[in-house]
Amino acid sequence: MSPLWLLTLMLALSQALPFEQKGFWDFTLDDGLLVMNDEEASGSDTTSGVPDMDSLTPTFSAMCPFGCHCHLRVVQCSDLGLKTVPKEISPDTTLLDLQNNDISEIHKDDFKGLQHLYALVLVNNKISKIHEKAFSPLRKLQKLYISKNHLVEIPPNLPSSLVELRIHDNRIRKVPKGVFSGLRNMNCIEMGGNPLENSGFEPGAFDGLKLNYLRISEAKLTGIPKDLPETLNELHLDHNKIQAIELEDLLRYSKLYRLGLGHNQIRMIENGSLSFLPTLRELHLDNNKLSRVPAGLPDLKLLQVVYLHSNNITKVGINDFCPMGFGVKRAYYNGISLFNNPVPYWEVQPATFRCVTDRLAIQFGNYKK
Repeated sequence: MSPLWLLTLMLALSQALPFEQKGFWDFTLDDGLLVMNDEEASGSDTTSGVPDMDSLTPTFSAMCPFGCHCHLRVVQCSDLGLKTVPKEISPDTTLLDLQNNDISEIHKDDFKGLQHLYALVLVNNKISKIHEKAFSPLRKLQKLYISKNHLVEIPPNLPSSLVELRIHDNRIRKVPKGVFSGLRNMNCIEMGGNPLENSGFEPGAFDGLKLNYLRISEAKLTGIPKDLPETLNELHLDHNKIQAIELEDLLRYSKLYRLGLGHNQIRMIENGSLSFLPTLRELHLDNNKLSRVPAGLPDLKLLQVVYLHSNNITKVGINDFCPMGFGVKRAYYNGISLFNNPVPYWEVQPATFRCVTDRLAIQFGNYKK
């Protein structure tokens, strides 16, 4: 199958969910390229993230930049050592792939006339500067992938049509107020791998956004940011330096169904802090410094997956996971990981996991000092 055909398929398949639990051992499935279901998240058919298939019908334009491959309305110019955005790109192009080149700057007229562009891929270049009006012609752009570059700030004046922004692995230290202004259709931002600290988020930086998905992993956060969009369904803050979850840290995020806090330095989760997450289905707390199972898990009626492996947990109580007495859990667990903890698993009572679908969903053992 040719690379061009794969790129065309990417457009049609871009509504795939960012993480799908295939089996309990799939601990790292959410680390790959995550593409949101835009229609579900935004609630808008006009910005669903699914291209109009009529627009993908073959064209007969003779315009194709030298060295690039053009098919249907996909222009592939990756891995060519390009220093600048090529000229003579057909105005009916819907996907432009410029990844893995040596582009260092995006100029004002680089995308002039590309009013039908749906997806722009600029991953793995050397981009450090973007003209403030560079994206102005891109009135239909929904997906902008600009990860692995040298950006020190989020580009200004992003297209109002944008649904998905991937800007991870750059050099961004600050998210100023107003940088996302007017982006009413945005539902997915991936900005991990930047040297962002908690103080780098100006108050109101995310005002107006109705995000479904946000990842700020591999940054320098020492706590959960308190001013993120309250519409979030998924929040991933793994690989940071968070040390504790205090009572009101999660107060704003009552719509979360997946929370990723793995690979931090969390020692303490204050009692009651998880009670603000009534719809939570998946909780990642692996590779931290917890000494006990967090309080409040039995009250999360929809919780199905809990990652607690690679902590310092020494004891598991009979009521740590399941409601007491006649308490009702609306969804049974299908995954609980406790391996690589100093828990004497032979002392754990079987009734501890009375609300688990299958004993194979429980993972113990393999602890090494």
